[in-house]
Amino acid sequence: MLDLLDWRRRVAALYADVRSAGSPRTAHDLWRRGRDDLFAHHPQSPLADDARAGFGGLPVAPYDPDLRFDVAVEPAPEGAGPDAWTARTGSDGDVPFTRVGVVRLPGLGTLDVWWLGSYGGGIFLPVRDAAPDTYGGGRYVLDTVKGADLGGDVRAGRLVVDLNFAYNPSCAYSPAWTCPLPPAGNTLTVALPGGERTPPYE
Repeated sequence: MLDLLDWRRRVAALYADVRSAGSPRTAHDLWRRGRDDLFAHHPQSPLADDARAGFGGLPVAPYDPDLRFDVAVEPAPEGAGPDAWTARTGSDGDVPFTRVGVVRLPGLGTLDVWWLGSYGGGIFLPVRDAAPDTYGGGRYVLDTVKGADLGGDVRAGRLVVDLNFAYNPSCAYSPAWTCPLPPAGNTLTVALPGGERTPPYE
């Protein structure tokens, strides 16, 4: 459990560095290198020992500034899907989510923004897209209860949604993990060229 605590502290510190970096491109480089280090060396890495032995870094696309958005969280349109859902996981039991609203990403579509209803709470923004080289189960952009927070003026109802930071959940790397996957309102019909790609370490 202390290893897991250390992992979460390191992830939170990494995202704090990301939010304070001088530019989004610099932030993305810090994030990529930080995740590579955690995956390669930390005891809580989702990679199996044999995968870590030959690990050469996570597959991440080059930074694309057109995939960064500072957007308002808007009310969800009437009839636009369910306002709540529950992810059933093996280790954490039933994990409830309530929709906070939606974010509109110009040229890409809308994504539902969720609030984790379990102890601690947090914003959860997953995404699934049509690219052939992204994890089929979907990726996470924001998961603030675990430190994955890219910023934004939340008092003004805004979030930074930078799809270059979309990352694979741990279940993409090991069947030992069970992860909440994006519901229908978090599926884009376009292919996203940014972020982490399909993991070769399964």
